Formats: sequence, structure tokens, C-alpha cells
Amino acid sequence: MEKNILQEITKKPISSQQITKDIFLVEFPLVNAILVGNPQAESGEWALIGAGMAHTAKAIIKEAESYFGKGSQPTSIILTHGHFDHVGAIIELTNQWNCPVYAHELELPYLKGERDYPPADPNVSEGLIAQISPTFPNQSINLGDRVQALPADGGVPGMFGWRWIHTPGHTPGHVSLFRDEDRIFIAGDAITTLKQDSAEAVLSKEKEVNGPPAYFTTDWDSAKNSVQAIKDLNPEMVISSHGLPIKGEELREQLENLVANFDKVAVPQEGVYV
Repeated sequence: MEKNILQEITKKPISSQQITKDIFLVEFPLVNAILVGNPQAESGEWALIGAGMAHTAKAIIKEAESYFGKGSQPTSIILTHGHFDHVGAIIELTNQWNCPVYAHELELPYLKGERDYPPADPNVSEGLIAQISPTFPNQSINLGDRVQALPADGGVPGMFGWRWIHTPGHTPGHVSLFRDEDRIFIAGDAITTLKQDSAEAVLSKEKEVNGPPAYFTTDWDSAKNSVQAIKDLNPEMVISSHGLPIKGEELREQLENLVANFDKVAVPQEGVYV
């Protein structure tokens, strides 16, 4: 059953949608990329959060140009972390755009070819995505001087009004982004809005606030603390790299439930990193 669903997922067309007046979601079969405009700038400035999987560069460029104009380029690319589904097109995109890339300083070794991520753990779930996760690349990429650490003051280059927040657990240097003005939270993989280890959930995209993808999460104590920190921000909307945006009372209720029951609903019963 789930194998047939996986085939449906991989055949799913790329789509995009406008979330707010300045935020656009590009949906790939297994991950999202996010385009964020700068409402304070008249020149159509924008930033890209996440660089998708391999072979998605052309689609990202096409979607960006549909929103910001032909030939438009981002002022920056922000990486919440360096897993394969978030950096797959980064080399091609930076070759095309020649723009700076930013990540947390603790994530830089994985983005400069110095350290590989721990391998995925299929023991965390019987879901098909978890079961095939050992085939997911865990090797580092080497962006060299193209990537640099995010500013220590919490500012996000190219994203006026946003600040980055260290949300470790899924990876050591994982970050999320928050805009105080409207309390929009771009989660990366700190939390997801579907059950990422299940192919059926990935296909249906039924909204459900969950912890980080379990098969790649190596520090569950930090992940739990990060989820608590997210709740403390009282976000009005969460945009995750996996799943559709969720907001308002639905978000608050589900986020509160996740915090209260994290050890039961997010942490696997068994696994290498548990």
C-alpha cells in the first residue's frame, strides 16, 4: 500500500501558493522551499529559505521569477540546516545567482565538506519514508566561501523584520525564522505539519503538528527544548519545510499538545539516537 503511495508522491507535480502578501511556498514531493519578499524595499528584493532536493533548481528559479519577475535574484539564501533535501539544488542555484548563503555557525562543517551527518535511522517508525531513509544521502556538501555564519545579533540578511532562532535537535545548528510583527514562524524541520515518516501522510498533507523528522533527528532533548521555545513565541502561523502552513487556534492547540506529550508522540520508542 505505502509503496504505491510513494510512487504517487514522486510523480506529484511541483506546485506553489502565496501564503501572505510577501511569502510564497514552493511545494516539492518531499520538501518545501520558501520565498520571502521584502515589503520595505521597492526593488523586489527577496530571499530563499531552503534549496530543495537535487534537480529542483530550475523549478525554484521558475517559481521565483513568476512572483518577483524574470531574471530576479535573491539577496540571500538561508539554510535552516544542511540535510540533503534542503541543499540539493544549492550548488546550481549559487552558480546561477552568485548570492551569499547563510547558516548557523554550528552547521557550517556540514556545508563546507568537513563533517558528514549521522546516517538516518529506519528503526524509528514503520512508515515507508522512515524505512527507506537509509538511502537518503548524509554526506556533507562543500559550499566553500559561498556560505557564512548568520549574524550573531540575530538578524537575517535580506529579510527585513525577521530574526533567526537556534532550534537544535534535528541537527546541531538548526535554525528557524520568526517575524515579530505578525508572529509568522518559519520552522524548517524543528517541527513539521505532517507526519514525515509516513508516505501516506506526505501524500495527503493532512495538517498535523509534529516534531522533527525522526529518522534524521539525533538529539531528542534539544529537539524537545526547541519545541518548547517555539510554543513560548506564541506564533500565529507556522510554515514548515514539510507540510502545509497552519495557523490560529488550530496551531495553538496542536502545538500545546505536542509540547505536553512530546516524549510520547514525537520521540520514537526505539532507535539508534533515542
